[in-house]
Amino acid sequence: MGRIKIIDPGMMAFVEDLGRYGYQRYGVSVSGVMDEYAAWVANFLVGNEANAAVIEITLKGITLEFLEDTLFAITGSGCDYQLNGKPLGIWQSHHARAGDTLAGGFCAGGLRNYLSIAGGIAVPVIMGSRSTNLKGKFGGFKGRALQPGDILATSGANLGALPERGLKPEGIPQYGNEIDLRVVMGPQDDAFTEGGKETFLSAPYKVTFDSDRMGIRLSGEKVEHSKGADIISDGIAFGSVQIPGEGLPIVMMAERQTTGGYTKIATVVTADRSKLAQARPRSIIRFQGVTLEESLAALKEYRGCFERLDAYCPVLEKK
Repeated sequence: MGRIKIIDPGMMAFVEDLGRYGYQRYGVSVSGVMDEYAAWVANFLVGNEANAAVIEITLKGITLEFLEDTLFAITGSGCDYQLNGKPLGIWQSHHARAGDTLAGGFCAGGLRNYLSIAGGIAVPVIMGSRSTNLKGKFGGFKGRALQPGDILATSGANLGALPERGLKPEGIPQYGNEIDLRVVMGPQDDAFTEGGKETFLSAPYKVTFDSDRMGIRLSGEKVEHSKGADIISDGIAFGSVQIPGEGLPIVMMAERQTTGGYTKIATVVTADRSKLAQARPRSIIRFQGVTLEESLAALKEYRGCFERLDAYCPVLEKK
């Protein structure tokens, strides 16, 4: 068992795992990490199972004190992290001793980073998940964002024997301000004019400042409806692209509601959701239509990375 003390959580920080599945029919959102790839690799680097709870950090790096010896890793966007004042590489794991202080600055590219600790963050499992549900105010750490002074327990034991490891450069995503997203059209693409669909697949869109964990709002050219924007409410997936009456896309994310009554023109393919999770305000988004078969091929390649992380996304012993 280990412990960490939050000194400064940055802009926003939450305890998350891969999500709370099986309860959407009761109106409970999935929640979970925004960037599955970064969280999964963070856990791998410290020897955790993929669904171990991590800390998701937004825009500004977290500052904390390690109260006991442990092994930790940071992935995602770079935030100029330092351990006891010395620069610290990310997409790597590091040993920390009791009394060590980790501190991060503002993200230079991308929007989110992930802190994993050997054994995982030890918070209660509620409905099969340790993720924070912000609207319901449950899960994670007391159902809320982390605050200065919070002390989190971890489940690690005998951590000193675990090696420090680092991901090869070819496995590390490059976060830019222009992001191409593959989408499968539907399920309500017939509610839009041909011109509207052409606009959606050709026009650049800009991420707005009122985007959050629930959805990423975009500004740009309006997408024209042919049958109106309202439908009988149905289920919403991670990556669903809603087009309300105003004609501007909203991409639904981890904290999305379970159902919605606006037309959905397309869905972002699973393999591209991590890129979307790292989109900063003012980033430019372009949508590219692909077939269902192409989406499944991309998913197979993406999942293969996780299944063969030792080789497909190689990890090396640090020197």
